Amino acid sequence: MKMLVGLLFLVAFFGVIETLTYRSLWKVYHTSSWWQGASWVWWSIHGLVWVAFVAAFFFWPEWRATHPVLLRTIMAITFALLIPKMFLSVVQLVDELRGLGMWAWLKYHGRPAEGSMARGSFLNYVAQGLGGLVMVGMGYGVTRGKYAYKVREVEVQHPRVPRAFEGLRIVQLSDAHLGSFDGTPEPVLKALQKVQALQPDVVLFTGDLVNELADEAEPWIESFAALEAPLGKFSVMGNHDYADYGPFDKSDREASIAKLKDIQAQMGFRMLDNDHVVWEKEGERLVLAGVENWGKGFRQSGDLERALAGSGAESDFTILMSHDPTHFELQVMDDKAPVELTLSGHTHGMQMGIEIPWLGVKWSPSSFSYKRWGGLYREGQQYLHVNRGFGVLGFPGRVGMPPEITVLTLVKGNPEA
Repeated sequence: MKMLVGLLFLVAFFGVIETLTYRSLWKVYHTSSWWQGASWVWWSIHGLVWVAFVAAFFFWPEWRATHPVLLRTIMAITFALLIPKMFLSVVQLVDELRGLGMWAWLKYHGRPAEGSMARGSFLNYVAQGLGGLVMVGMGYGVTRGKYAYKVREVEVQHPRVPRAFEGLRIVQLSDAHLGSFDGTPEPVLKALQKVQALQPDVVLFTGDLVNELADEAEPWIESFAALEAPLGKFSVMGNHDYADYGPFDKSDREASIAKLKDIQAQMGFRMLDNDHVVWEKEGERLVLAGVENWGKGFRQSGDLERALAGSGAESDFTILMSHDPTHFELQVMDDKAPVELTLSGHTHGMQMGIEIPWLGVKWSPSSFSYKRWGGLYREGQQYLHVNRGFGVLGFPGRVGMPPEITVLTLVKGNPEA
């Protein structure tokens, strides 16, 4: 029943978008000699796309495991067409409302409003121009944007940072989703080499190494194993690391989880499954803890109390690795847990958005689902950093939300000063 309701919603949504898009084009071009033929081609192509998408909607659990390239292709084409038409449809809806207002004016006054037709044509051209620009952006996101890795330097200032660990450089990676790449693309390998060039003191991976099964990570063992850091490399489980999203039975899932942990060990990562380590230097301590996935609406295998037990977190600066940022909001924030810095991922920044720091512009569709979806957040004396992700999932591209390598540097001081 849920699938049927979802399908009906999609059909209605696609119908509205296609109707508004077609209306915009029809208003400008329907008098052209080539319009009839172009119209037939338009509906044929889009009909095929939506049929393919509906098929993917029904069979995605199986296809993610058996036909991943086909599924990624369908998603890429669907989103590359849909997102530009959504922008176009919004403008066209404004024009439809303008037309309704003009009709009401005509009924009441007996004559059209002055300049109304010109404004209508202008809106049609604006809509189509905007849609074209967005389509170019989507094309870039699929072909180049998903490889445009950005190194983000983040300073974490806190009065409890131990002097002995001041200046500690933490490289955070998250959401690699290695199954979304065909083979081992050279740009991704170069991005991993870039991580090493940053000379991190420690490398932390905050979950979702794969999409479905551990097998996806096997071709990448050597590349991740090449990463080195004096304090080591640590990782935690993300919601996709449990093989929960495919047509797998319990034994398949257990085998994949065991294999994933073995692969991460081969990569040189120590997995902190509800566990912690303590670093000591010059008589001072710093705690690193990690939990399995715990998120609102997702698997909740993490056990924060167990992870911190015996760590001394109450008296020492503590860093927590937890894949889903809602864990911070529900179990850490407001001093629910003695954790100064939480590192998460999960949101991907929805792989779309716009960020212009010097203008104070920061927006992503992720903001509809997550209050804290990307970057550094401070609540009192507690920080959360949400990495925007290293890979892609679903839509095989990134538009305005580049894949991220984060370097967090610890600084002793009062952030409110």
